[in-house]
Order: sequence, then C-alpha cells, then structure tokens
Amino acid sequence: MYSLHDGSGLVLLVVLAGLQIAAEGRGTPPCRPGFSEDVNEVVVPNITEKGQPLFTVRFISCGRGGQVQFECSNPSDFRIDAYGVVYAARTLQHSVLPASPLQIKASDTTTQQQWVTQVRLTPSTHSSQQVQEDAVPPVMSKDLKEIAFPSRNTDSQLKRMKRDWVIPPINVPENSRGPFPQELVRIRSDHDKNRSLRYSVTGPGADQPPTGIFIIDPISGELSVNKPLDREHIPNFHLRAHAVDLNGNQVENPIDIVINVIDMNDNRPEFTHQIWNGTVPEGSKPGTFVMTVTSVDKDDPKTANGMLRYKILSQNPESPTSNMFTINNKTGGIITVAAGLDREKVPQYTLIIQATDMEGNPMYGLSNTATAVIRVTDINDNPPEFTAETFYGEVPENRVNVIVANLTVTDKDQPNTPAWNAVYKITGGDPTGRFSVPTDPTTNEGLVTVVKPIDYEISRTYVLTVEARNEVPLARGIHSPRQSTATVSIKVIDVNESPYFEPNPKLIKLEEGMMQETTLTTLTAQDPDRYMQQTIRYSKLSDPANWLRIDPNTGRITTIAILDRESPFVKNSLYNATFLASDSGVPPASGTGTLQIFLLDINDNAPKVFPQEAEICEKPEPNAINITALDGDLNPNAGPFAFELAHKPSDVRRNWTITRISGDYAQVSLKIGFLESGIYEIPIIITDSGNLPMSNTSYLRIKVCQCDINGDCTDQQHIMAAGLGTGAIISILLCIIILLILVLMFVVWMKRRDKERQAKQLLIDPEDDVRDNILKYDEEGGGEEDQDYDLSQLQQPDTIEPDAIKPVGIRRLDERPLHPEPQYPMRSAAPHPGDIGDFINEGLKAADNDPTAPPYDSLLVFDYEGSGSTAGSLSSLNSSSSGGDQDYDYLNDWGPRFRKLADMYGGSDD
Repeated sequence: MYSLHDGSGLVLLVVLAGLQIAAEGRGTPPCRPGFSEDVNEVVVPNITEKGQPLFTVRFISCGRGGQVQFECSNPSDFRIDAYGVVYAARTLQHSVLPASPLQIKASDTTTQQQWVTQVRLTPSTHSSQQVQEDAVPPVMSKDLKEIAFPSRNTDSQLKRMKRDWVIPPINVPENSRGPFPQELVRIRSDHDKNRSLRYSVTGPGADQPPTGIFIIDPISGELSVNKPLDREHIPNFHLRAHAVDLNGNQVENPIDIVINVIDMNDNRPEFTHQIWNGTVPEGSKPGTFVMTVTSVDKDDPKTANGMLRYKILSQNPESPTSNMFTINNKTGGIITVAAGLDREKVPQYTLIIQATDMEGNPMYGLSNTATAVIRVTDINDNPPEFTAETFYGEVPENRVNVIVANLTVTDKDQPNTPAWNAVYKITGGDPTGRFSVPTDPTTNEGLVTVVKPIDYEISRTYVLTVEARNEVPLARGIHSPRQSTATVSIKVIDVNESPYFEPNPKLIKLEEGMMQETTLTTLTAQDPDRYMQQTIRYSKLSDPANWLRIDPNTGRITTIAILDRESPFVKNSLYNATFLASDSGVPPASGTGTLQIFLLDINDNAPKVFPQEAEICEKPEPNAINITALDGDLNPNAGPFAFELAHKPSDVRRNWTITRISGDYAQVSLKIGFLESGIYEIPIIITDSGNLPMSNTSYLRIKVCQCDINGDCTDQQHIMAAGLGTGAIISILLCIIILLILVLMFVVWMKRRDKERQAKQLLIDPEDDVRDNILKYDEEGGGEEDQDYDLSQLQQPDTIEPDAIKPVGIRRLDERPLHPEPQYPMRSAAPHPGDIGDFINEGLKAADNDPTAPPYDSLLVFDYEGSGSTAGSLSSLNSSSSGGDQDYDYLNDWGPRFRKLADMYGGSDD
C-alpha cells in the first residue's frame, strides 16, 4: 500500500524503477524480471491536479534498462513514464472511482515479452494533514540497499580484498523529477556497532567539479543525488566512499562506487542537412541508388533511445506513381523502386524524409524531418527532329561563305547540353563537297553554307539530303525517326562572269631588235557566260616600255618600238605586259591576261673597259693595273674579250703596255720608271666574241700622283685637279678673290666711319659732357690727382721696338688682321700695371676680341676722367706705325695670287 498526499505535499513513493543493487555473496538465485506486486493498492487524493505524480509501480528489470516500455489502460486520465511513475493526465476528482482496477503493462522491445500488474485506486478519506501525519517513514529509507565495507581482522590490520569482490554499479535515470535529494544507497561499516563513524564520498560530482551533485549523510551513510542528471553531459560518475572515526582515523579502506546515468529518450534526431540534393538519370531501372540522408541522435546509440529509423513521408509530384523511391530505414539510402523516370515530364522530385528514434516506434519515439530534392538528369532519349521536310534557298554563282538556308530542329532534351546540341551532316546531293552545314551555337540551327564556288553553267540547282544528330549518341533502345532527315533545295542564280585568258600568262620567245609594226601573237579571252550573248573588247593595261599595241576586237599584238633585251624594263631576258578583256554585260565584267616575251640576245652592244679610272704613283711599285670589260650582251656575244692599245697618240704605246691575263681580264703596265703627276687617258680597243664581233675604243683614266711610303697619294693639288676641271678651278679662285675684295672694302669703310665719329666726339666741350656726373670707378680713395702712376704703363711694350728690327713679311702684333673674325694675340702685360693698368688691359682685350672694333690707330674711348687729369688723352698711346704706314710688301713674296692684294692694301686710304 502506498500513501499519497493531496495538493503539493510530499508523496511517499516506492524506490524508482530500475534501481537494482546486486546481492552480496555467492549463490544468489537468478534475477527474474517482472512487477514486484501483481495487485497494488494506492490511496489518491480526492482532487488531483494535471501533471501531479500519483504513484510508482515497481518493476524488476534485471538490467534491461531502457528496453522496457510501460503502457496504461486509461491514457485519457493517467500517464506513465519510462520509469513507472504514474501522473495525472488531467485534473481529476476521485470521489467516485471506477470499479475496475487500472492495468499497467510492461513490454520488452527486444524479446517482445510482456508483464501486467493491476492498481486499485482508493480515494482518501482523511485530509491532507492527516495523511501526512499518519505517513510511515519513506520506503527508500526503509528498504534502502546497503553497501558494506569489507570486514577486517581484529588486529586492525587491513584484510586483503577478494579479487571477485566487485561492487555493482548504481544506475540512476537521467532527467529525474525528484523530489531531491533522492537516496540512492547506504554506505555501512561493521565497526559502527561499537563506535560512532563518519562517512564521506570524494570524486567528480561530490567534492570535485561539478560539485554538489552527490551528497552523503555522514552519520547514516545514505548517498543521495541532489539534482537531475544529464547522460549527454556526463554518462557516469566514479566516486570513492570513506569511513573514519570521530578522531578522523580511517577505519576502512576506501571503496569505489560507479554511478551510471541511465539514458532517457530526451533528444530528437537531427538531420545533418535540412535539405538534401541528389540526382538520378532519367530512365533509370528500379534499384538505382540515388543518395543517402543521415541524422544523429544525442541519446545512447546502444539503446533504443538512439536507434534511428528512416521513412519517406511524402513524394511530390506523385507521377507516374506515388512510390517512385524507397529508403533503407536503417542506413538512409534512397533508391528507385519504379520505372518511368522521364525528365521531360517530371524534372524534379521532392521527398519528405522522417527519422524516428526508439527504433521507429511511432508511439514513444521522437522524430524529425528533412527534405530530399532529387533532380532527374537528362539522357539523350529524344533525337532532334526537323520542323519541315524540305527547306529552300538560292545563291548567286561564284559566291562562297554564303548562308543559303537555315535548318531548324526541335529536341526535347535539356537545352545547351550534348544531348540537345545538334550536328548536321550532308548525306546526299553534294558529291563535290561545295556545301557544309555548321551549327549555330545559339539557336541550334543548321546553316547551309557554300564553301566552294558554284558554276551556273554546270549546275543550276542542287538538292541536298541533310541528317541531324546529337553530339552524344542516343540512349540504348532509341532510334532516329524519319523526322531527323530533311531535304534542302538550292537554286543557283546566273551572274555576269569575267572573261578569262587561257593560258595565263602566255609566253613567247623572240629575238631582240624586232622592228616596229611586227605582229607578235594574238591574245584571246573566253567568256564563261554561255547563256549570255556578249562581245569582248581588249585594251592594254600595263606596258612598261611602251613597245606593244593590241587590237581591241581581235586581240592581235604588234610592236610599236624596237625590242631591246638590255632595256631596264627587262628582267632576266623576260618582259611582262598586261592586257584587259571586258565583256558587254550589265554590269560589265573584265579579266586580265599577262604576255611574257622572252627576248633572245643578239650582239648589239660593244664592250667597255672597267674600271674606267685608276690611280698609281709617280714611281709605281707595282706598276700594273688589272682591267676587264663590260658587255650588255650575254654569252657567247660577250667574252672572251680581246684587249689592245690604240696606235694614237704615239706616246701611249711608248709609255704603256697591255697584257691579256684571261678571256675577261688584262693588265695595263707602265714601261718607264717615272711619270710626272697628272691625269692620263689611255685608249684601249676591246673586241667581244660575237658571231659578228663588235669592237669599241674606250679610255682608261689613270691618275698619277706623289705617294708616301705607304703608297698613298700626298699631292693634294693634283688630286684636286684630277677631280675638278680647269674651268671649275678658275671659278673657285675668282669667287675667293671677290670675297676678299668685299671684306677689305668693308674694313676700310668701318675705319673711316670710326674716325669721323671720334673726331666729332673730340669737339665736345668737356665742361658740357654729362658723363662726368655718372662715373663709376669701383675704387676706394681719392681720384687720379692723389695717385702717382707711371704713365709709361699705358704704352704697349711691343710698340717701342723700331721698325728696323721687324723681320720682313712678319706683321706686328697690334696690326689689324685681314680676316673678318680674327683671333688676336695676347698682349704682354706690364711688370706691375696697377689698377689703372688692369683696367686699360681689360679694355684692350675686349677691343682686340671684338670683330667690329675699329683699327688700332683709331680713337678708343675707355672712360672719361673729366678735366684736369695729368694722364692726358688715352688716344695719345704710342704706336710704331699707323695703319697707313704698315708695310705689306711681304705679300709680294707669297706669289702672284697675292700681288694684287699687296698693291690694294699697301696703297693710301683713298
């Protein structure tokens, strides 16, 4: 009999189902599972709230754990959990209870064995206070199993523990609802009979983190759990029990206690992905693997709480059947179970997959769902089909790379895949390969294209047979229908074609020297347009030497000039002329033809000496010159050549001799040992080897010059004379003389102008000159009157030399040069010129280097010192002679060319 309280009072419950402690010792009878009582009497309060625990039926599981499931015969009023605790399913008033007892059934999910017990509910006749006062001590405390320490010897020596003495683990269900603390077991020592002991436990969950889960009564040794346990967090605890006396001395060896947390089904299965994607080819046979879905459950996988089972809840669309797929309930593998997958009808299926724990028990198991999306992939099960049986097109003749017709097809397969892309092939009607049918990658159309010119005169129409296929072969069992072949009818349009020459180019061979108005050949062109009445006219398009004329009607070619093989327009004896043939069509068409004339050589060119100029020294070593001959003709009208010196003038053979070295080369040698510098022209007669030999007298110009030890000419005058004629040399000399006269006239004019300007400046009154107000000396101290200067420093040292000691033909250093831009010699400075001397010398240097400065005897104004200066005028500087007194007689010693200059410059200023 169990006593319960009404309201929220303490309920006296039987020990939790599943808590079993193995009996000590050996010879224990085997455990038999089942309810502890066949009939149970339970007193319940008159009023019971929803969810209030009422009683607990005790079931001996013998270690079956979560494999036992409980069922109640009245689920509308009562609910029983996995541990045998019965709760009120709704608010109940038990003043009137049913006469039939409540049946509780336990089932083993593995062996399918069942046990049944009955519970008779009796309403309470006492108040809740009386029920609580009359309550006996808790059953757990009364019937609590004990764990005893191993016995010890009387001499206080620890007795060796037996090897087979093992304390069975304590099983505690997770997520227990209490009440807490909840007693588990009593720890007891045999020494507590004669003295007081204190008990304690250590380890994780007691005095180590997480602390406070397990507590022990130090006096009674009752071990209790203080809060609900979570197997998914900590599946088991290892504690150690201790027994000490009041003095803290250990009286027993510590014993190990293992507490296993029994799993409850408190976690739903969780799919690793909420949406699963898979593919399967269309037309797949039943049993084709598609994909695998997986889920996990945090509960113990060794128990039913973590054992999952899969099933398909729904399929969308349900075509062609509602069960196109099945799933392995243990592994989650999805396979096909029916035929008829057709991508063109159903491209995708959506499955709702359910995973349930408790081995798929729909009543007790927890479940979850996920979505599996299966895409049906395409295979080439639909061939391309033409939209029409015959296609038409037209093309002008002689046109290539022209699209004639567009062939359209339909294909039910997935677009832009190898099973949809079409490939076209011409199977008939084009034996010469003038057409091709490439595929338009965008529209999948076949583009009938002309790849070789079509001649209207040969064929006016073409009828092609074209077959369409896919890039990949059709699936097994699928055959190409008649619609995969079509006919293409192509009409050829006639156009006006250009006339053409045959052969082109045309080659003829003629001897050069052909006279005018000679008929050479006839060029005729053919018109390919046989179905058009047209006439052809000829004209000349290219005739570089203007030798030929063509008849516009007949094409006869005649000469209008003499043909010359040596003409610059003839290359390798071949002369090319181009002619044009035009028809009378609309629009007119024209074609070109080339006439090649191979000119045969005749002996019409006399040989010439080569080289035409040579150079030797006055005393030649060696004294021979190698020569050859140039002939515009070809062999045998050219070499070998015969060389001979002319008989006139007579000194040629007297001074020179010629020796033949080979058929093409000869050597001209000097007979005498010395020859004056100059140019000598030697006439040489050269005769070729033609059938009618031709001779020619050509001149070899030999330059004779003075040579150095290396044999190079040093006589520049002779070299210049050799390069220039007498008239050219005279012209150059006249130009030089005229230029010198102009320079001298300009110098004289500048001298007169400077003298006139300086004379005018001397007439200016020093009192009126404004320059005395702006003088700048750059000197500290007084003026010239305070200085004692040696005025002889203002004279040039070179000018005090008498004229008698100056050599003839040598100019004075201060004489004015004759050239327009002279370079004056540096004047020698005084030993100690002082500041004034430096100033004067700098002015002289500037005047010497100025090409526009007047002559030295002109008045040079360096600065104005004002009146009263003891230095006098700077124009009084002594000079050995004036420009007019300069002696230019030494120019007579330079030769007759400078005699005129000496006369002009040595004269008076007038």
